[in-house]
Amino acid sequence: MKRIALLGMPNTGKSTFFNRLTGASARIGNWPGITVDLMSAKVLLGGAMAEVVDLPGIYDLHGFSEDEQVVRRFLENQPVDLVLVILNTSQIERQLALALQIKQLGLPAVLLLNMADEARKFGITVDTQVMGEQLGMPVVQFSAKYGEHYAEATQAIAAALRDSRPAKLDQLRGLLAPDHQIEASMEEVLKKSVIIPERLSEDLSDRLDKVLLHPVWGILAFFAAMYAVFQAVFTLGKPLQDGVAWLLTQVRDLALEPLLTGLPAPLHGFLIDGLYNGVGTVAAFVPVIVLFFLLMAVVEDTGYLSRAAFLMDSLMSRLGLDGRSFVMVLMGFGCNVPALMGTRVMRSRPLRLLSMLVIPFSLCSARLQVFLFITAALFTARQAPLVLFSLYLFSFATAIFTALVFRKRFQNSEPFILELPPYRLPTLRQIVLRGWHEVRHFLTRASKFIVAGVVLVWLLTHIPFSEPAAGPHTWAGLIGSLAEPLLAPLGIDQKLAVALIFGLVAKEIVIGSLAVIFGLEGNALTQAIAHQMDWVQAYSFMLFTLVYTPCLSAIATLRSEAKSLRFALGSVAWSMVLAWGMSFAFYQGARALGF
Repeated sequence: MKRIALLGMPNTGKSTFFNRLTGASARIGNWPGITVDLMSAKVLLGGAMAEVVDLPGIYDLHGFSEDEQVVRRFLENQPVDLVLVILNTSQIERQLALALQIKQLGLPAVLLLNMADEARKFGITVDTQVMGEQLGMPVVQFSAKYGEHYAEATQAIAAALRDSRPAKLDQLRGLLAPDHQIEASMEEVLKKSVIIPERLSEDLSDRLDKVLLHPVWGILAFFAAMYAVFQAVFTLGKPLQDGVAWLLTQVRDLALEPLLTGLPAPLHGFLIDGLYNGVGTVAAFVPVIVLFFLLMAVVEDTGYLSRAAFLMDSLMSRLGLDGRSFVMVLMGFGCNVPALMGTRVMRSRPLRLLSMLVIPFSLCSARLQVFLFITAALFTARQAPLVLFSLYLFSFATAIFTALVFRKRFQNSEPFILELPPYRLPTLRQIVLRGWHEVRHFLTRASKFIVAGVVLVWLLTHIPFSEPAAGPHTWAGLIGSLAEPLLAPLGIDQKLAVALIFGLVAKEIVIGSLAVIFGLEGNALTQAIAHQMDWVQAYSFMLFTLVYTPCLSAIATLRSEAKSLRFALGSVAWSMVLAWGMSFAFYQGARALGF
């Protein structure tokens, strides 16, 4: 089977092309000689199967960031039959150097000039035939987003792949020409094949930027946009969540209960009260999580997140961070793990470490499930979005406080450079693919951590079987009693303590644990939680859940990315101390005020 390496600069639509080419067949794989996992997929091209590997976005093969090192190690360690170089046509005068570097290495390649629709709008024209002759490789101008000339691109890839032979580089650096030679070659190619207007006309992007990049109005607009996202998640997601919960209840009452009647009581309780109720309670949040990611995909794909990074860079620099750190914190709203891995684009190790220290405070989608459940149980429909938004503000506040505390320990001198993309609207295809990937990610976790977690919780709340379920003398009760002296000042009782302990593995397990501990699901569980605590206890519990140690996957990623067990353990210890202090201050302060 032949192998294709997909290479390009950040924000060139590389991932969009990869998703269009591979559909939903992509997988994460480990490669010999590479310290990180890469996305790959098998596709049919020209009647033959080929493996496409999506390499990290880079600016230069000469670079020193970890992503650039990953690309070099891949090309040096893995035989490659074809390299697909994807560039943004509207930024061709700044990006063509990457294609010239691939040419100098002697690797078989196809140059794909993406975003042809934007280039046409800016009046940029490219003679692909002349450029191909100059570069010695096929050149196709297309749009991965809308599929324009996509068939021509795949045909060119299939034709080049048919005649290619696997190539492997022993020492990549020794084959690359100095930068000044690359620049001279790039100017020659551009002169003969590209026409760029002397001044690109001011368009809607420029007019929007005058407001959205304003030092005052821009920040207010950003937080207003994020609040609108949270409002939409709760307003639109709650009916969807209730509908799924109702459907799961019907399946249990009408199908599973009659089917499992007659089984021994412990086995029946394990299958219904433990496994089904625990996993089902978590599964009810799938529509809400998908909705959150779809809305965040719109925010991200429009180009707004890049502007948020630029806007917040001034503030972040005072914290020892930069705009990229802010983007990684926002990425952590989805999942902390890819956000931690995204710090590889930073060349400065102190900047990477400080960024990795603050990212785990991002309110990830797993924590979002817990907060949606608690807010629905304790707060009105009008109060809930405000409560949710306040937790996101606390998420930012803890990240800022952590950066202030540790900035002198991790001092950074790397400059921040960012190219703002034009505003874009994502296509329906992009949104659907993004949603499906998140659902699949959730189902993968459900088949591992969540199922294992709720099964373990059920066992701990029922052993010994002679004791009442979740009673004080069960194993779970004993664990809760050990944690109670530490958590009682925060308003967190034994049952909630057990759920938090299992949340160390994965935050989704917290909800499944509560379903198992109370032996209820759906509305019955919501009502039980509402009777179990008041709003002060609930908010203290959510604050602790927000800040205390990230999930096991995030801790493992911290360890591997920082290459330091001491750093990972220190990060966890700081999170625990900060979580306890914040919850204690809130709970005791609220009680002192008479709430």
